[in-house]
Amino acid sequence: MTNGNTITRERIAAMEPRIRPYVRHTPVLRVDMADFDRPPLAVDLKLECLQHSGSFKARGAFTNLLERPVPEAGVVAASGGNHGAAVAYAAMRLGHKATIFVPEVSPPAKLQRIRGYGAELIVGGARYAEALAASEAFAEKTGALQIHAFNQEETLVGQGTLGLEIEQDLPQIDTLLVAVGGGGLIGGIAAWFAGRIRIVAIEPEGAPTLHRAFEAGHPVDAPAEGVAADSLAPKRVGEMMFPIAEAFVERSILVTDDAIIAAQKALWERVRIIAEPGGAAAFAALLSGRYTPAPGERIAVLVCGSNTDPAKF
Repeated sequence: MTNGNTITRERIAAMEPRIRPYVRHTPVLRVDMADFDRPPLAVDLKLECLQHSGSFKARGAFTNLLERPVPEAGVVAASGGNHGAAVAYAAMRLGHKATIFVPEVSPPAKLQRIRGYGAELIVGGARYAEALAASEAFAEKTGALQIHAFNQEETLVGQGTLGLEIEQDLPQIDTLLVAVGGGGLIGGIAAWFAGRIRIVAIEPEGAPTLHRAFEAGHPVDAPAEGVAADSLAPKRVGEMMFPIAEAFVERSILVTDDAIIAAQKALWERVRIIAEPGGAAAFAALLSGRYTPAPGERIAVLVCGSNTDPAKF
């Protein structure tokens, strides 16, 4: 298994201009926690929820399609929804066929987005792990290129370009809060910063994948439940990201489903940002008090996905 040492700052920096024509430089919004009925504190929200396909996943998807040869059978991916939408979008932009496997837990908003990008969508299995197994069987049968949502070098490198962009936008920050599912996002970002800022993982209590891995000293199976199960519950973190996380992620903090829902509502009601549960999880740690900043600490929060039904807001 390739280790995290191959996911380097140099590789991320070289990839960024290659994907730049296809991804947005997403904005930063500075908010005051007093606007959320909390003690005054300036916080920068990096709005990757405004990325093409509705999440940061577009970065890894384009990196895979630009770095790896795509066969005539096209590409295949398993996803709770966001990775599938990103792969479908990248394949559409670059002229490739895409087949996406998703579990039954995936919400209609994500299914609609995948179909809208012209991909063949196959829904089956209760959770991500079952969709992944079906996608692997499909790849073996057809020769399609498998694009893993998080345990793939190119995926990690692509997500690492978001770390580069955050540093360009916010060179002064001390701490970045990042939601974790399989770990591709935090792995790529942590590889970019390489210990130069504090990176804190935020996970739902119902899907503590990195939390359990830290306790065990290696990736292990964890529960895959909760309100963010379609984006933050892959059963275990990736083998490739774990050495990076051990080296550069300070700790994992768990948040409740109620805190995630409250963060979703607060982002909409106070600043008119639509975030899906996984996209709001990092902010939930700050809003709920699970993460308490030190005096003078300069904090950024990554809002990483927006693929949810706007009618809920």
